[in-house]
Order: sequence, then structure tokens, then C-alpha cells
Amino acid sequence: MSIAAGDRFGPYEIVVALGAGGMGQVYRARDRRLDRDVAIKVLPPHLSENPQALARFVKETKALAALSHPNLLAIFDTGVENGTTYAVTELLEGQTIRQLISKGPVEWKKAAEIGAAVADGLEAAHSKGITHRDIKPENLFLTANGFVKVLDFGIAHVAPAVSGDETLTASGLIVGTPGYLSPEQLRGEGSTPVSDIFSLGAVLYEMLCGRRAFTGATAAEAMSSVLRDRPAELSNVPQDLKRLVDLCLEKDAFRRVQPARELAAQLRAAQAPPAPAAGDSIAVLPFVNASNDPDSEYLSEGLTESILNSLAGIPRLRVIPRSTVFRYKGSDKDPQTLGRELNVRVVLTGRVTLRGEVLVIGTELLDVQEGAQLWGERFNRKLSDIFAIEEEIAAKISSRLRTKLSRAEKKKRHTEDTEAYQLYLKGRHHWTRRTPDELMKAVAAFQQAIDKDPEYALAYAGLADCYGALGTYSILPPRAAFARGKAAAAAAIAFDNELAEAHTSRAFLLVISEYDWASADKEFARALELNPDSLIAHYWWSMALTSSGRHAEASRHIGRAMELEPLSPLTGHAATRQALYEGRTEVALQHAAAAIAANPAFFVTYGWQGVAYLVKGQMDEAIGSFQTARDLTSGRHSWVIGSLGHALALSGRTEQARAMLAELIQRSSREPIDPIAMAQIHDGLGEEAEAFEWLEKAVETRGMLLVLFPCDPRFAALRAHPRGKAILRKLNLPEESNQ
Repeated sequence: MSIAAGDRFGPYEIVVALGAGGMGQVYRARDRRLDRDVAIKVLPPHLSENPQALARFVKETKALAALSHPNLLAIFDTGVENGTTYAVTELLEGQTIRQLISKGPVEWKKAAEIGAAVADGLEAAHSKGITHRDIKPENLFLTANGFVKVLDFGIAHVAPAVSGDETLTASGLIVGTPGYLSPEQLRGEGSTPVSDIFSLGAVLYEMLCGRRAFTGATAAEAMSSVLRDRPAELSNVPQDLKRLVDLCLEKDAFRRVQPARELAAQLRAAQAPPAPAAGDSIAVLPFVNASNDPDSEYLSEGLTESILNSLAGIPRLRVIPRSTVFRYKGSDKDPQTLGRELNVRVVLTGRVTLRGEVLVIGTELLDVQEGAQLWGERFNRKLSDIFAIEEEIAAKISSRLRTKLSRAEKKKRHTEDTEAYQLYLKGRHHWTRRTPDELMKAVAAFQQAIDKDPEYALAYAGLADCYGALGTYSILPPRAAFARGKAAAAAAIAFDNELAEAHTSRAFLLVISEYDWASADKEFARALELNPDSLIAHYWWSMALTSSGRHAEASRHIGRAMELEPLSPLTGHAATRQALYEGRTEVALQHAAAAIAANPAFFVTYGWQGVAYLVKGQMDEAIGSFQTARDLTSGRHSWVIGSLGHALALSGRTEQARAMLAELIQRSSREPIDPIAMAQIHDGLGEEAEAFEWLEKAVETRGMLLVLFPCDPRFAALRAHPRGKAILRKLNLPEESNQ
């Protein structure tokens, strides 16, 4: 079939041919409906006319359409035109990794970064049961802005249905490329996700030294080399990266690095600066709740965090942050293995059992390198002795590590009432989960702690944080919730003016309830003066700076937050939002993918991922992200419902959007709904006047999500309107804001 510029495939108009291969021709085309350029791959007649090939093609494209990952080529559509089958994908500008390698070896950090991105994409596919089967430099693409895409999942190379004969097609042609196919593929044993890791290892090797790992004058010789040879040793490459490539290229599939997410993590770790010397690093692994009583979970978590915070005060001791160690909660790996993964010299483990009023804690300090116990002890005390136990454990660890806690560095007791302290631990346990029910439980626990000790400043700060969150997401009426929060923050400062948490809580409430940016800046600055390593202060200040257009400062605080807690869901979604506000959509999607991989149950990140997809025009992916966020919150956060309804409206699904609008209106009669959610859906439906009515109502009710209005790309058109400019003036944005 001859194809020329101007020819149409459904709604797509061919512009120019981009390239050809044995499996089809690729063209640039114009989607006239959405006014965007796309790529169209046209299958050759021998595949288009083959019923089995077509069936496999349809099956695999449907599976890929269900994937949503920034490192995978996005498939938009498929169809048949005059008997010719075609697939429509996003159009990429840049170069293949083959073109990159042709210029010479790739700098090792860049090669590791590319490899990690490819592994991220493969993990997304592998999790859905899809194996690529043909990872090679030609099928990996580096976009003009440095983003990595994995191409041709089963479209250019359609795998036969019988896995045991996957290596060969019916005509005897190899499905894949000699020199990159894994040994098990060449032996006719079929391919698995681990086969893709072998192929990626071959690509990594080639990037690092500029030559192929396995070569031969013929395809047969290249295949024989894969089965028989070990590539020459890499030079001028860090040992850790060299080891990873060697593990990827193991002939025995079981000995390779796996799964793909583990390879991605290790490739990123290989790029990190060398860890401090042995002996000055520790991981406090989450203490096990041996009581098997969910109501006692707060004790094991609270003890872990308290000891972790105490050790963080020891000079020259590197303590693995909370967000990292808590990922291993419930892990069945042995402590020595976990210690090696975390790159620390020692690990602390513990088991907590509560028997009535008796607290039994078993602890062990293990030298990871030597595999020897440095210290172990069993504490059998009254629950009222919890302070003494925490301090004793921290002191004994510091002694074993030959360091000392000075009086100034010892953890300050904010109450002498052990019952109040236990209630505070319960409050933070519930607060970290952030669902409406858990937040209300946290309020109850913090209030009970205050009842026990009316001067417990830390509990007042916790109460302020709860009311801030409850008003933010309109779980409680915002004005009332924020008023309670400000009163609690004021009490916390009155009882302890040197408590960083209290100043942080007050600063956040000044932003969301009063739009008092200058006063909030002073409170955040005071909080960080008191505790420079306060994750929540850096995080909330970055949000305020971002919303008010001060992006450079916001990025600095996000960077520090990521240093403190690289795997925290807060830092992950903050980095996503910041990149999005700065117009770096692809980077935002990268941050979102990494954050979701670390914290797959945190709904906020899916929300910002959805916004990024929406900005790119990938409406199906945007809707999918918003739906995931909705499912994770059981549909109780109006911001998520508004975002989903807005995306549905823009994609032409007006009936569904109006149904969500009706749902919010109905709910507003019995519970608070953030007006921003209503404005979003009306805006998506093109109902500008109604959108402004709800935005102006948000100003009146102090809807917290109004702080998104100055920078959120979804509101760009509304901001340019005179009524939008009037709303911006009411937000009292700082003069240095770029809005």
C-alpha cells in the first residue's frame, strides 16, 4: 500500500514518513480532532492480513493501553483503514539510544540514569504481565528534554501465542535482535521479565563502553556469543555500577538483579555520592508489634520514631530517615540483608509486646559487615516507664557506637505524663494516615492527651495539624476548622515558644486561612531556626512559596525535604507539583512515577500525576490517575472529585461530568464541599460564569484549595479573565510573586 502526505487513517492525516523497518512504516500525522501531532505505525500487508498476527496485535495493544507510565510510549488509538491496520502513539522528538551511542560512550552517570528510567518503565509493564522481548538501543528513546521512553511493546515484534516457541516465528525468523536476546530466549525456553533485564544489561554495557557486549560476523555468531561468552570487563566505571551490569548479564536468569524496580533502585544508588565511613551509619528498622493487636500498633511505631529521632541528635552519625526505614515494615528479609540494602554499618531491630500494663521490648543491635551482635537486651517494664526505656535504648546504642549524647542533644521531654505521651503517639499514628476517619481519631487522641496534661504543647501542635488537614479537604467546614486549628497552634506556642512544630502549624494555618504570606514566612523561618531538619516545615513552606509564585525558593525547600526524607509521600508529590507549576511536565511525571512506586497508596500524588497528563493532552491517562485517587479516598475528597469531573468534561464525557457535579451538590447539603471542586467541573464544561461564582464563594469561605488558583495550569484561562485577576488580588500575593 502506497501512503503519501494528505492520506487519512480515520481522523488522522499523514504529514510525512519518519522511518521504516521490517515490521512497518512510521509516519508523523495530525489529529484534527484534538489539534495535535501524533505518530502512526502502519503494519505491512503480510501482518495486516494474518488473522493470528492481528489477534495478537489487538490483544497486546489493549493491554498496553491499560498502562500509564511516563517511561512507556503512550498508545492513543488503533484502527483499520482500507484493510491496513495501524496504531497511533504519542509523537517523540529527540534521538534513539542507538543514535546517542553512535557519538561515543555515554558518561556513566547519564547511562545509569537512562537505565533506571528504562527499568521503571519495564516494571510498569511487568506488573501487568507484559514482557518487552526486544530491548535494544533502537527501541529506547531519549526525548529532546532528556526524558526516556521505551518503544515497541509487542507492536513491531509480535510474540507468538505459544510461550515455549517464543524465540522463533512460524517462518523461522527470530523475534528480537541477536546480541540482546537473553540466553533462555535463544534456547527456546520462552521469555520472562528477567529476560528484559538481560537485554537492558546489554544496552547498559554498550552505553558505558561504546561497543556491544556480544558480537559476531553473523546473527548465529552473535547468538552463540550470548550463550558462551562473558563480555570484556568495563573500565573507568564505578565498581557498584560494573557489578550491576555483570549481574544483569548473568547467563543464569535466577542470578540476575530482579525485579526491574530493584534494578532501578540500585542504578540510582550507584549514582549517589559514596556513603560515610563504616561505623557512623545506622538504620532503626520498624519495631515489630508482637502483640498482634492493631490497637497497640501506635506503640511499636512510636517507639521506633522516638528512638530514631534521639539518635538523629548524635553528631557524625548518619541515621536513615523515617520514610526509608518504614518501607521495610513487615518485611521478611533478615536484618543483615536490609542493612546492606540501606548501606549502613549497623541496624537496630526490636519487638514490642504489651501485656496489660506491662511493656516487653526485645532489642538487638547488629553489625551488618561482621554479621555479629553488638548489643541485645530485653526490657520488661511498666507502660508508665516508656520514657525511661526510650532514653535507655538510645543511650546504650550511642555507647556501643562510641559516641555520646550531650545534655543539649538529648531528646527533650514535652510532658512527664506517660498516659498523655501514649495518647500523643496514637494521635500521630492516626494523623499520618490522613483519611477522614483517621484524622478524626487523631483529633480525639490529641484532645485526650491535652486533657491529661493541659500544658502539652506538642499535643496542641498535633491538634492544629489535624484541623488544618480537616479544613483543607473540607472534611469539616473550613472556617470553623481553621479557627480551631489557629487556637490550638496559639496554645502550643504559648506553652513552648521554642517548639518548631508549633510555629510550623501556625505558619500553615496563616497561609490557608488568611493568605497572610509575610507572617507565614516569619513563622516558617522561626520553625527552621529551631529545627533546620523539620521535614514538615520545609514541605509546607515550599507549598506556600509555590502557590505564591516564588518557585526558586520553593525548589530549594523541596530539595532539602527530599534530602531529609527521599521516600516520603509528601516530598514526592511536592516535587511533582513544583515541576508542573514550572512548566516541566515530563519532569513532573518522572517525579510522580517515582513517588507512586515508593508510596502506591498516597492519593495526592495520583492527583498531581493526573494534572500532568491533562496538561499533555493525555486525557485517558489523566482520568485514570484521578480515578485511582478517588478510589483510594473512597470518593470523600471533593478536590479529587472536582479534578476527575473537570477531566471528564474536557474529554467530552459531559454526562459523567454533570453526574459528578450533581453528586457534589447533593453532598453539599449534608457535608462541606470545597467550592474549588465545583468551579473545576463548571470550567471543564465551558461554563465560565458558574466557575467564577464558585471561585468567589471559595474566597468567602476560605476554601483552602484556592491557594492552587495562582499557579495550577488548569486555571490559566480563568486567571487571565478580569474576574480571575480580581480573585488573585484578594489572595494578597507577595509583590515578588511572578503572577
